[in-house]
Amino acid sequence: MSHGHGDSHTPTSAAPDRGLRNRLAIAFGITVLVVVAQAVGALLTGSLALLTDTAHALADSVGLLVALVAATMMLRPPSSRRTWGFARIEVIAALGQACLLLVVGLYAAVEGVRRLVEPAQVPARELLVFGVLGLLANLVAMTVLASGRGANFNMRAAFLEVVGDALGSLGVIVAAIVIATTGFTRADTIAGLFIAALIVPRAVRLLRETTRVLMEFAPEDVDLDVVRAHVLELEHVRQVHDLHASMIGTGLPVISAHVVIDDGCFESGHAPRILEQIRGCLREHFPVSFDHATIQLETAAVRERTCGSMEHV
Repeated sequence: MSHGHGDSHTPTSAAPDRGLRNRLAIAFGITVLVVVAQAVGALLTGSLALLTDTAHALADSVGLLVALVAATMMLRPPSSRRTWGFARIEVIAALGQACLLLVVGLYAAVEGVRRLVEPAQVPARELLVFGVLGLLANLVAMTVLASGRGANFNMRAAFLEVVGDALGSLGVIVAAIVIATTGFTRADTIAGLFIAALIVPRAVRLLRETTRVLMEFAPEDVDLDVVRAHVLELEHVRQVHDLHASMIGTGLPVISAHVVIDDGCFESGHAPRILEQIRGCLREHFPVSFDHATIQLETAAVRERTCGSMEHV
């Protein structure tokens, strides 16, 4: 039987980057300062918006710490026991960050509804000062992370957390201005709910995306029925079974399949050419770059011997 693999190198888009780790370290340091400053402000003012933003910043700082640890672990090379290295650690880290954000967002929503019924008095001047400090610090962190936000799930989650925190600080500033000019104290609660509305949807979206990877679903832009149909169009190909595609991590899609071809292809030495045609088909018709493709060529007789096993997609 013929067993073919794609290139063994790791794609550039998935290669570990020490620069990303350094950016995460800087952003983490800035976010810790924001947490300390806003925690002091929340105690002094009693503001729900500032308290929610502090909790959000705390979740962000924990998430950034997890992201930093993940980025460090991703620098470790693959081994015979860990054949992909720690490529998937960025997905696990992003999943943890999504869970943290979801908990903070739901807490803010529940507390916000309670405070709409029982509004609290909040000093506008102090609220404004801490809101501005938080916004400036988050803008610096956003600048640090911006260039690497598309590198992987981990960096994307970290950048989204800082963006959300910056918008939360902006909500605190707006609430402070409204309270100072109109005396409408519920503006603080509304700002807190606004922050919750920012947090929950992006947490759910990130949770869904990372879960897809961990469940080894096919990449969103790959339809395995279409893959099967294209391969079956090749000459001498009779059947395609045990077809699977998934993502190890960002930039690391993998695909595997058993392909039944005519018996004569093995006798004539034509099988290697069919293997190259299948790889060419994958490169031509699908947007995902399957640098790691495992294609097993087999005869109908081999397929018959294994047909008693459970059929896979």
